[in-house]
Amino acid sequence: MDTRTDPIRQRLTELRLALAHHGLDALLVPSSDPHLSEYLPAHWQARQHYSGFTGSMGTLVVTREHAAVFADSRYWVQAEAELAHTGIELVRIPTGAATHHIDWLCTRLARGAVLGVDGAVLGLAAARQLGEALGPRGLTLRTDLDVFAGVWTDRPALPAAPVREHRAPEASTPRRDKLAVLRAALQQQGASHHFVSTLDDIAWITNLRGADVDYNPVFLAHLLLDARGGTLFIAAGKLPEAVSAALAADGLQVADYDGCRAALAALPADAVLLLDPRRITLAFREAVPAAVRVIEAINPSTLAKSRKTAAEAAFVREAMVRDGAAMCRFYAWLEAALGHEHISELTIDERLSAERAREAGFVSLSFPTIAGFNANGAQPHYRATAEAHAVISTPEGLVAEGLLLIDSGGQYLGGTTDITRVWPIGQPSAPQKADFTRVLQGTMALSRARFPLGTLSPHLDALARAPLWQAGLDFGHGTGHGVGYFLNVHEGPQSISRALPDATMAMQPGMITSIEPGLYRPGRWGIRIENLVLNVPAEGAAGHEEFGEFLEFETLTLCPIDSRCIDLELLRADERDWLDRYHALVRERLLPRVDGAARDWLLARTEPL
Repeated sequence: MDTRTDPIRQRLTELRLALAHHGLDALLVPSSDPHLSEYLPAHWQARQHYSGFTGSMGTLVVTREHAAVFADSRYWVQAEAELAHTGIELVRIPTGAATHHIDWLCTRLARGAVLGVDGAVLGLAAARQLGEALGPRGLTLRTDLDVFAGVWTDRPALPAAPVREHRAPEASTPRRDKLAVLRAALQQQGASHHFVSTLDDIAWITNLRGADVDYNPVFLAHLLLDARGGTLFIAAGKLPEAVSAALAADGLQVADYDGCRAALAALPADAVLLLDPRRITLAFREAVPAAVRVIEAINPSTLAKSRKTAAEAAFVREAMVRDGAAMCRFYAWLEAALGHEHISELTIDERLSAERAREAGFVSLSFPTIAGFNANGAQPHYRATAEAHAVISTPEGLVAEGLLLIDSGGQYLGGTTDITRVWPIGQPSAPQKADFTRVLQGTMALSRARFPLGTLSPHLDALARAPLWQAGLDFGHGTGHGVGYFLNVHEGPQSISRALPDATMAMQPGMITSIEPGLYRPGRWGIRIENLVLNVPAEGAAGHEEFGEFLEFETLTLCPIDSRCIDLELLRADERDWLDRYHALVRERLLPRVDGAARDWLLARTEPL
């Protein structure tokens, strides 16, 4: 490739001219939007546009002479390939929350230099962190510019997908009731107003769903609540008249999407505003008049939506049955088609997605399917493309051998699914079996845990890692994330990971979380075994009330774990018993929903050890 004509290099040259025009010495480009979303509409994918790195998380920094992308271990192989020939350095960081980009900037900028970052997409907490680091080193932070407005000439427009009601019976709690709960929380905190920008919070509060962000059924909006009503800031034309009327009946007026800053600036001096500093951008915080007292606390809706009601849990269980039936049909086809049909990582995505789409209540995938064969499976966020993918089988009878990792999920009206399984193509080797078994032991160890109500979720992380640590093994990503209810596949506040614990991460009944330890051998194979679990009161805890209430996990995901990959000599008797009981549950729940080849496959894959 002629690096002089590389599109990323050309874009960086134009960007550096813009920096000079604005008097900036460096530019920070976070992976975020005004809602601090994980997955971004194309309009805000500046980091990807100017670096070529397509991972969902990462930070780009551009100075007059240098550029770097900061990414954690989930993306190292991917980023290394995508940044080749761009002149952009890959800086490997331990976690997505690491702040190595700040140190990198401080060592490369001279005293008096000016760093630019768009305050409209910079989180308030991140802005404070930046300011505290830059100030003592004589560096200035400028946040009033969207540098891309003048140079990104083909910037995509904002999405305009329509918004729809999430209706009963799946939406079992009326919008009016949710608003009443939020206002009670505001009153308890002594607040008169509350501003919400996070899209999944807004969708949950309003019982509305959209399609502005791929795979997440949310829509672009902001919400300002007061003691009696509120305003939903949303682009014109996105709400059907009937939905606007229903919102008005519940006390919510509709205003233009771009009007929220002016509304914040117009708050009366005696207002008391509740804001979540981790879920609001700097620009919105700066719009609040100095006279307005601000209370900083987690959005009450973030806590409320993480605790699924009994009715929601019942719908999730049904969604898991539908998801499991779709996977039975898919895997039965896969095993029968090996050596008889063309099968690639792309085929797997297409066929599995088609099976899910056959199920009642299916809306979309919950994230891009990860189908990684052998070395590709060692990239936790791998995505096959038409230009680069592995072929597993041909019609002429050729079948490759190795491990196939499939991480997939669906959005259903009654819940969100996320599951990872690893399947042997051919005969797995002894090292592959050992790795698979250690990961499975990690999944089982955490799945069987009992813990006191209110345990901070990061404290549970070591339970899943212990079987791997015992063998001198580990993995670089978190063990578990919260999952929404027909909402984002990643939601907080709980996180089973190495994150720094805080009080908002306390485990409560009704939370749904993934359990997904892994093990990755770069260039060889990757293993991850993932189920979703529900926090429920621990059975048999009665009689020990003096020690408080305990929780345990109910495993929700229904799909066999392939015993052909297990080194049975490594399993203890109690671990064998757990897997047999899990497979008995999978068989019991799915058998009435499948027939023919799918039924035969289910019976074969759920045989007791």
